[in-house]
Amino acid sequence: MNTATQTIKVYNEIIELIAGGTTPQSVINFHLSDTAQNRLEDLIYNAKNNELTQDEKQELDAYLMLEHIMTLAKAKAHQYLNGAN
Repeated sequence: MNTATQTIKVYNEIIELIAGGTTPQSVINFHLSDTAQNRLEDLIYNAKNNELTQDEKQELDAYLMLEHIMTLAKAKAHQYLNGAN
């Protein structure tokens, strides 16, 4: 699977969460699939060993951006559950 296809798959996992109708708890409970998580771990390992291609660096950057967005969404979801929206 090429880099663009793998990145799209991760985007699709988040789109499915949103399109399926979210609740604060479903946002908090969201985790990447095992496949996506394994790919992310491989990219991080390769980055630490300076073995990333340019395409893989772009893929890792996309993962990290999505991870940041989900971290912010999970923090906001916790606020909603605690009544501090």
